[in-house]
Amino acid sequence: MTFIGIFSGSYCHGDEVASRVARELGYDDVSRSLPEAAASRHKIPLDRVLRSMEGPASLLDAFRRDRNRNVAYLREAIAQRVAGNSAIYHGFATHLLPNTVSHVFKICLVAERSYRIEQAMRLDHVSEKKARKLVHAHDLQRLAWTQYLFDLGPWDERLYDEIVPVSRMSVDEAVALIVSHARKPALARNAVSTGAAQDFHLASQVSIAVAERGHEVDVTSADGIVTMVLNKYVVRVEHLEAELKRIASSVPGVKEARTRLGPKFRPVGIHGELALVGPNRLLLVDDEKEFVHTLSERLEARDLAAAIAYDGEDALSFVRGQTPDVIVLDLKMPGIDGLGVLRRVKREHAGVEVIILTGHGSEVEQKTAESLGAFAYLQKPVDIELLASTVRAAYRKVAEGRAELQATEPTDSEA
Repeated sequence: MTFIGIFSGSYCHGDEVASRVARELGYDDVSRSLPEAAASRHKIPLDRVLRSMEGPASLLDAFRRDRNRNVAYLREAIAQRVAGNSAIYHGFATHLLPNTVSHVFKICLVAERSYRIEQAMRLDHVSEKKARKLVHAHDLQRLAWTQYLFDLGPWDERLYDEIVPVSRMSVDEAVALIVSHARKPALARNAVSTGAAQDFHLASQVSIAVAERGHEVDVTSADGIVTMVLNKYVVRVEHLEAELKRIASSVPGVKEARTRLGPKFRPVGIHGELALVGPNRLLLVDDEKEFVHTLSERLEARDLAAAIAYDGEDALSFVRGQTPDVIVLDLKMPGIDGLGVLRRVKREHAGVEVIILTGHGSEVEQKTAESLGAFAYLQKPVDIELLASTVRAAYRKVAEGRAELQATEPTDSEA
């Protein structure tokens, strides 16, 4: 018995593929019933549950506590199905499936953007311009979800067991490929995977208990021993750890509750006398995914956490939703290039500092970037210490600008 989770780009035949795989294998298709079960069990509107996965990042960030709780409800619903009979699910909650259960198989259906635009024009009877906007909006929706969960893009291969390029094969071939994988002995349920599924279910119940009390932690379980990982900095960590252990210990099935500090549990850095900003106020923009992820990890090791965008359009959409303080921007990208992004950002958000990275830039482009207001212009391969110090310098400039602005604002007595 296997549980198959499918996540797909828009206009990648996701519903059709999931439905046909379910029929071929004789599995239950729980794509609709799973979120409905979460909503019904916890007595919340279904649209609120769906919005917690699919809603705009700018809105959901303002209601993060509610979102964390609703996502915990979804994780419990999917955990119940993973522990039960074979089933297939198509949708955003695929990313709530664990990597620790060997009879879980996670698939991503992808296609080139040009293919998806053609599909949108054909299926929705819209113009090419409208189709481009639709595809782009859907991609941003998926990007917001996977960055919320993993700080990764939605097409990152680390999130899946198999990536299926549906623009390079027929739907029949995609279905056949997934069915053949599902029937492999390696995906059959066994005693070890059954125990892992039970652990996942227990961890999901603990996640609900702590989320309902307003806490944001990652929860794992092994043979009834629950570990809660703290990734959000608090001053009185001992007090929080004691409270988390008390909450988790009250959940039936928990034998022992433990806590540990995660890699993101760190105070905001201080440079000079100016406090630097917290997570997601630095944005990295580069279409070379492997490079930008490595860069993000190396900066995070230097207390410079960052969000990621893979092209100019995504970067501008991110800036509109949650304006960063500093952007590290690749010069050469398809679509809107680095200079185009720089021009738009400085025109609409003058206080944002932009650092340009390039491997093939010319002197003319450097002068253009400087004239548009770039904070710095660095060559690839960039020295990580130079980049880190440049980002910190840009942070200081932003903080100084805010301080000057506050100093010029009239006080209540002056008004």
